[in-house]
Amino acid sequence: MCGAELKPLPEGVQRVAALLQTLGHPHAPVLLDDAARTAQQAADALGVALGQIAKSIVFRRKVAAAGAGPVADERAVLVITSGDLRVDEQKVEALVGKLGRADAAFVKARTGFAIGGVSPIGHSEPPLLLIDRELFRFEDIWAAAGHPHGVFRLRPQDLPRLTGGAPVVDVTVAAAN
Repeated sequence: MCGAELKPLPEGVQRVAALLQTLGHPHAPVLLDDAARTAQQAADALGVALGQIAKSIVFRRKVAAAGAGPVADERAVLVITSGDLRVDEQKVEALVGKLGRADAAFVKARTGFAIGGVSPIGHSEPPLLLIDRELFRFEDIWAAAGHPHGVFRLRPQDLPRLTGGAPVVDVTVAAAN
């Protein structure tokens, strides 16, 4: 990639592509014909297992203010989890503190990406980031590349390096036996 290839891409995808290139990642983002706002849509478009989609779940962290009750501290918490699993908010809270809902405006303001296109990298403001250990069940996974039509391929073990050392943790709901 010489840089000229980045111009026709949406701005968020350009940002992710440039960062992937800087980090020496071997796979550039690709644009899908149809939107992949959900993990299922992405898996269907790519012809891969639902669990191979690294979905981005954004929360708003809350902290207790002295005498004022809980208030949002405006820190985005980004959980990159396997597309076939649900995030266990209690497990995430045990790691980062009380969580609140992150609406579309919060997600866009804090990450620079719209819901359905939040990439694990290239955020406007660095989020508190956690990587789901269940992604490591797969050899290859796919993550959003800054736009609902954009994705990029990677290996689970690439995530900590690409994200600046985000921890790999257990953050999903246990499967029923």
